[in-house]
Amino acid sequence: MQLKYNSSYPSVEDLIKQAKRKIPRFAFEYLDGGCNEDVNLIKNTADIRNVELKPYYLTKHERSEMKTELFGHTYDAPFGISPVGLQGLMWPNAPEILAKAAFEHNIPFILSTVTTASIERIAEITQGRAWYQLYHPAEASVRDSIIQRAADAEYPVLVALSDVPTFGFRPRDIRNGLAMPPSMSVRNILQILGRPEWALKTLIHGQPAFETLKPYMEKGMNMKQLGQFMNRTFSGRLNEERIAPVRDKWKGKLVLKGVASEEDVEMAIRLGFDGVIVSNHGGRQLDAGQSAIASMHPIVEKYKGQIKVMMDSGIRSGVDVARTLASGADFTFLGRTFMYSVAALGNEGGNHAISMLKIQLQQVMEQVCCEKVEDFPNHLIK
Repeated sequence: MQLKYNSSYPSVEDLIKQAKRKIPRFAFEYLDGGCNEDVNLIKNTADIRNVELKPYYLTKHERSEMKTELFGHTYDAPFGISPVGLQGLMWPNAPEILAKAAFEHNIPFILSTVTTASIERIAEITQGRAWYQLYHPAEASVRDSIIQRAADAEYPVLVALSDVPTFGFRPRDIRNGLAMPPSMSVRNILQILGRPEWALKTLIHGQPAFETLKPYMEKGMNMKQLGQFMNRTFSGRLNEERIAPVRDKWKGKLVLKGVASEEDVEMAIRLGFDGVIVSNHGGRQLDAGQSAIASMHPIVEKYKGQIKVMMDSGIRSGVDVARTLASGADFTFLGRTFMYSVAALGNEGGNHAISMLKIQLQQVMEQVCCEKVEDFPNHLIK
């Protein structure tokens, strides 16, 4: 596909600045922030950027190819779009914008259970190529219904989320009264009035809602009732007994997301998972934990080749994708970069972010003389 790239925003830092100008503060802080003191949020990217690559300038080199095979499908790049909750709160129609761009660029888009587009709508946009991330429901009937809907919509990959046994402590969101819909405090109303484009587009598209969960919700819930519903419906802690029925019912590829230890990867292999995504939820759950790339190193050394090892959390640019692949990941995912881009550029944000990342990654591959994605570890300076 032809790359659609806005030269006014050549880096994620440019997109962040524009996104901050375009959306209300409560929405930006939800997107931008981590948990507690943001220690792991900052460490995620900092540790990735400590990775160095070795270039070979005199080696014969014809071309670099970033196409990557994963679970029987050849994607046009070794990165995809991570699941992000409340996307429509940050920019109206955001999941649809990103799913469409992912389909056009032939990269995976992962739909979150708690975002603002339905399983069926995203399947329609992507012609059944999107992945689905499952927040584990407390009730088996809801779990089975969601899994069947994803199967009926022909999602090829189900991603079981493991790193939200409890909701993260996020001071910004607490101060902002963030909910669905957001608390209409005087401060939040003033923020909305200061972002007229966001307000108008939200009015046109309608108030964002948890579209996938609507069949299981009573109509006309207020914010307190909605909070009670979420707490009652989801029980995020996974264990072998909870995973086994998911594996039995899901006939496609199964991935465990939120892995941060060798022990959990060992269990994932034993339970028949096809892949893991090493992740700390973008630094939004455990501030005292390791960065994602630090957790990934021993997992790659011990399990690469036995199971697909992917990673998200802290990856912001195409250069970060290269660093992560060189560190041994089979594939990578990014969340915030895509959401910054949609918040900054609206309908063009998805295409812009994917094009920017492809251009950045291609430049690194050409620079270091890396012909194929799987050759990146040969350029790692240990």
